[in-house]
Amino acid sequence: MNDLTQPFKRLPVALVGTGSYVPERKLTNADLEKMVDTSNEWIVERTGIEERRIAAPDEKTSDMATKAAQRALEAAGISAEEIDLIIVGTVTPDTFTPSTACYVQANLGAVNAAAFDISAACSSFLFAMKTAVQFIGCGQAKTALIISAEKLSHIVNWEDRSTCVLFGDGAGAAVLRTGTGEPGDSAILASDIGSDGTLSDLLKVPGGGSAIPTTEENIHEKLYTLAMRGNEVFRHAVRHMQESAISLINRTGIAPENVALVIPHQANLRIINAVTARIGIPPERVFVNLQKYGNTSGAACAIALDEAVRSGRAKKGDIVLMVTFGAGLTWSSAAIRL
Repeated sequence: MNDLTQPFKRLPVALVGTGSYVPERKLTNADLEKMVDTSNEWIVERTGIEERRIAAPDEKTSDMATKAAQRALEAAGISAEEIDLIIVGTVTPDTFTPSTACYVQANLGAVNAAAFDISAACSSFLFAMKTAVQFIGCGQAKTALIISAEKLSHIVNWEDRSTCVLFGDGAGAAVLRTGTGEPGDSAILASDIGSDGTLSDLLKVPGGGSAIPTTEENIHEKLYTLAMRGNEVFRHAVRHMQESAISLINRTGIAPENVALVIPHQANLRIINAVTARIGIPPERVFVNLQKYGNTSGAACAIALDEAVRSGRAKKGDIVLMVTFGAGLTWSSAAIRL
């Protein structure tokens, strides 16, 4: 029996594998010029996005999540049976119930895992990481698979030029395990999450839920698609991402010059430049791939993390700072030693 009079010692948590998946189909800015009143120059100047990936009609969120997960498990060198916990962050689940995580569990054959979804929009991957760290840190799990996957093309209004140019589909995953705690070994050093529900109207899908069900009378209004007040989202994104990242740097004692790479949410190049400049990180130490994929919501930083690792931009022993922002409003950050 545990001695409850003794102080609780939190177990260290390591990141041991990453994986990602993006659909084959590319939707370029030139393609969008034929669909809505926009131009390549307008999109690139305001966002930095050049193309995005679009899932096939029969390709589900769980399909993309499963492929990213399989690659993460392969990178970690573990089997699906070793997973204790699966957390999927998504706002585009296969079905309202059961969870997308349960479909992924079945696809992988992860028979020993508990599985559930979370919904924190673009912050979902780091919210999932924070949650998994708590499970592992208190000894309730040894191996966790965290995934963020989105089929945003399913909830985009392709007639709204202010939003349809921004989003794409994809999935990213990571495997977390009980760490060694030894200096220099892989560790989730610290993480931060936050929310402000009073600003929920700035970025949302108004209809399709219990508040405004989709009906024959309102379906033409496309209330089941994304609606955003872009200028206000931009302002709050820069402030909260900056504050979250600086808070993490201060808590860990990591000097900005010791951060090998910043992996920010891949939503808008102007947001990325503003945030990283304010926390004192030069552009050459910032990972950006939004020009290829657009904003894939919670999957964006997960895909970027995997690409950074596989390309050698982020190496074993490096300290990586991840920071995100999304609907809710939500924000999150994590400091990781690879």
